[in-house]
Amino acid sequence: MRSKNKELMREIKEFVENYYMVEYRSPSTTEIARNVGIARGTAYKYLVEMRERGMLSYDGKEIRTELTEKVMPNTNNAAILGSVSCGVPKFAEENIEEYIPLPETLFGKGDFFILKANGTSMIDAGIDDGDLVVIRQQSSAEEGQIVVALIDDEATLKRFYRDDRNKCIRLHPENSNMDDIIVDDCIIQGIAVKVIKDIL
Repeated sequence: MRSKNKELMREIKEFVENYYMVEYRSPSTTEIARNVGIARGTAYKYLVEMRERGMLSYDGKEIRTELTEKVMPNTNNAAILGSVSCGVPKFAEENIEEYIPLPETLFGKGDFFILKANGTSMIDAGIDDGDLVVIRQQSSAEEGQIVVALIDDEATLKRFYRDDRNKCIRLHPENSNMDDIIVDDCIIQGIAVKVIKDIL
């Protein structure tokens, strides 16, 4: 392999750092390639070479430099997946709209995704129509936690209760004008950990 162009290495590093300051995440190899005028495969090879020279760290996805390390908190990238019903159960479409970095200091560790609240069934819990709800992905829940529950391929955001006496699950809306949803079983997709208010 031919020796790498040091000026191009400097340009890549500068682009990575500037990109992070605006987007708060690392650019993809495609974004690097497009912005510095090289092929995607070439961008990848340069990143590997720059890692070997100690110019940056690169794990195949995340790129860090000394500068970004100073301003970059430990984060989890959470995908915004679409809407979830806060009324009648509605299918949660897993079309990723974008990624948002979530600082571990605020959200803890784990796998997260974000859904947009749709409806008014959780308004008494402070979740309004249009709010973004941060969900920690897990398959179980404690009594009283707000969950994303999948019922017959439809997802809904409700408070979770297990009724052992009647051998059923009660999904409770936080709206006094709405009735509980009673089901024999459901699939827990995650629990709500934080609400990002829609202020527009």
